[in-house]
Amino acid sequence: MLDTVPIDRLRLEHKHPSRPDAMTAGSPRRSLPPALRKVVIGGLFFLATQAIAILGYWLSGWSLLDAIYMVVITIFGVGYGEVRPINTPALRIFTIFVILAGTSSAVYLIGGLAQLVTEGEIRRALGVRRMTREIRTLQRHVIVCGFGRIGQTLARKVTEASLPVIVIDTDETRIRQAEEQGFLALRGSATDEAILIDAGVERAATIATALPDDAANVFITLTARGLNPNLTIIARGELPATEKKLLQAGADRVVLPATIGALRMAHLITHPAALNLLESSDSHQTLNELLGELDIQMDELAIAPQSPLIGHRLGAIEVSGKGAFIIVALRRATGEMILRPGSDLFLHAGDTLIVIGHSGDLPRFAKHYALQRQVQYRGVRQRS
Repeated sequence: MLDTVPIDRLRLEHKHPSRPDAMTAGSPRRSLPPALRKVVIGGLFFLATQAIAILGYWLSGWSLLDAIYMVVITIFGVGYGEVRPINTPALRIFTIFVILAGTSSAVYLIGGLAQLVTEGEIRRALGVRRMTREIRTLQRHVIVCGFGRIGQTLARKVTEASLPVIVIDTDETRIRQAEEQGFLALRGSATDEAILIDAGVERAATIATALPDDAANVFITLTARGLNPNLTIIARGELPATEKKLLQAGADRVVLPATIGALRMAHLITHPAALNLLESSDSHQTLNELLGELDIQMDELAIAPQSPLIGHRLGAIEVSGKGAFIIVALRRATGEMILRPGSDLFLHAGDTLIVIGHSGDLPRFAKHYALQRQVQYRGVRQRS
């Protein structure tokens, strides 16, 4: 079981699997579509038939030009007549072989091309090239591994926040579904280093592993962390014991859907009134929407490297804000989150202030101090 297997052993099994991995079996880097495979096989057989035929006539004493001419009019059935008399049994049998092999390979090749066009493989191949070009231009994007129920919701919410998303999944149906919804999608295993590189993991800001397989999520975390040490990795875990292993593998945050769901159900039983306040079932209002009606919103104020607030205490910043907001949390550049920070803490470049204040005052304050501002309002984040 996963909770008894150490990380080093998981890494070893990933590099030397004892059986074919179900996630990598569908990778497009290892197999061609049937129609395209038929075209490749037919084309190779057709070229090989011509080469062998030309060589055979040339070895029979014909000139190279005569041999090529004879092969062309024989295979394509022009019927202009033999260049030279074919008066020996061996040469006649060889010519019969050339006719049968050449005609069969040509028919097979044409059939493959027809199937390729009929099934839309050419259009799909052009779409893949276009998508590849788009992926190469992305910077600071989000990679979602797995397009199941959690992955679909995750990708949709991230897109609503105006962040570019790339989906990775092994299932062809899910890939088509992702493309229909407007996402950039790659078919393959996210445990494969080459697939992550194709998704631009070295330029990505975040990767979220939403697969229901804990071992696969550990493999993805290990691989992604090795490719991009500065990447933010958010991993899904099914078993509570997996959380520690995912953190050891390099995950920044671990989400346990089963635990979250159980806690949510418990709160619905034990604190129904509080949850009704935060999320009204009648009006479907979130806490931010309720705050918005009071002209109050929650903001994230990122401290830019050139901000004049660097080196100042939080207490002095609240005073300079003249009551426009209160600081409820401080996230350090290292990722450490400090709730209810003390007024004697100093700000550093890369820190982020989480504040609550009047919606009109916060933009003015952020503009005055040249802060990067990310608004959390009505459930959608927007940068300004």
